[in-house]
Amino acid sequence: MALIPEAVAFALIAGLSPLTGLYAAFMMGLVTSILGGRPGMISGATGAIAVVIVTLAATHGVEYVFAAVVLAGIIQIAAGALKLGKLMRLVPHPVIFGFVNGLAIIIFMSQLDQFKGGDGTWLTGMTLYVLLGLVLLTMLIIWGLPKLTKAVPASLTAILVVFGLVSLLNLDTKTVGDIASIQGGFPPFHLPSVPLTLETLQIIFPYAAIVAGVGLIESLLTLNIIDEITETRGRGNKEAVAQGIANMLSGVFSGMGGCAMIGQSLINISSGARARLSGIVAAVMLLVFIMFGSSLIEQVPMAALTGLMIMVSIGTFEWASLRTFTKMPKSDVFLMVLVTLITAFLHNLALAVLIGVILAALFFSWDNAKRIRARKNVDANGVKHYEMFGPLFFGSIAAFNEKFDVLNDPKEVIIDFQESRVVDMSAIEALNKLTERYHKVGKKVHLKHLSPDCKKLLANADEIIDVNVIEDPTYKLVVD
Repeated sequence: MALIPEAVAFALIAGLSPLTGLYAAFMMGLVTSILGGRPGMISGATGAIAVVIVTLAATHGVEYVFAAVVLAGIIQIAAGALKLGKLMRLVPHPVIFGFVNGLAIIIFMSQLDQFKGGDGTWLTGMTLYVLLGLVLLTMLIIWGLPKLTKAVPASLTAILVVFGLVSLLNLDTKTVGDIASIQGGFPPFHLPSVPLTLETLQIIFPYAAIVAGVGLIESLLTLNIIDEITETRGRGNKEAVAQGIANMLSGVFSGMGGCAMIGQSLINISSGARARLSGIVAAVMLLVFIMFGSSLIEQVPMAALTGLMIMVSIGTFEWASLRTFTKMPKSDVFLMVLVTLITAFLHNLALAVLIGVILAALFFSWDNAKRIRARKNVDANGVKHYEMFGPLFFGSIAAFNEKFDVLNDPKEVIIDFQESRVVDMSAIEALNKLTERYHKVGKKVHLKHLSPDCKKLLANADEIIDVNVIEDPTYKLVVD
């Protein structure tokens, strides 16, 4: 029952018929509950997917949306089969905060359209006051009821109270039925009627890729959150395949597609659900409402859905992230704000996450580049030792080269990598150039305490590098 208003509201955000949202919620919820990698997690039509497909729906129509959702499903199945679920580890926390905050802003901004008339101008007078009053009442109930009791869903109670108030006082306000009928039967099988051409693929592929990426990010993020709450371990790649199959079926059964729902999943888990049956029952009962209770849902005031979605956006926003502004590194704060702005203004959630991950990697490289240090000493035999600290990779090569005094060093030099590591090809080339500089002035360089993987790197590059590695059989350095 809590799924219904959200599915309708998200379909309206995407500019589609409420039924496309409800059919998607049924198909996504049923398939992922049966096949998914995280029992107890609820999937359905979501705001993240709605904001991606809204442009495609407006420019090319609903048939292209169905085609894009099917293609997104295929991409997700491929991601699961290739075991790309572990790539979630590469998404840093500031990027996740930015992604979620941007999504919350989009959902909130999309609700402002409800305060405009058919001609696009803002409502005025009694119509506006009635709408505002009902929206605020909905928000108040959703906020306050859980503090009194959790026996009944707050969002459902709010909708029923507003529904009763509008009927009792005969208030003139817009309802779901005024926008579109949601009366339907079993989701009709319908192959997307789009031309099977390269041009169609060029139109839908960018949207499909973003839907697939955003769907997987939100689903795997939700899976990780539930793993922490339940202290169990879900299977990310299995969930990715299930999400893909669900989206493919949603696209051919007249649905808008979707992914895991953080809010609904947390409601389910906090209510004690740990098995697949909870999601299956939710999806089946949703279909029962579509088939037999549509006349009631059509009478739900839009003000109630608007209030609900504003509360969803408030709940989605990571308010804790604002408290980290003075505590987190400046690079992380910048990253979080940038991802939030890209998400909110470009409505491209996958691009925002991709840019965030790339920048996070660059910040990490920059920080590590400054961490390479050298401790120097000359032993009793006149051999100079350089003890290296920190990783030697493309970013730290300049600082590494500055540590050595080739002209003034003695005839024999030992570079000790016990506390360092040769990471990449650039590091190998730096070692090669350094040994060449020493060789030109008649001096010898030895490398000491290389871990097995570093030695392997040097062995693979033996055609371009010629250095003496001191064997140290008593010393074993952990590789990973």
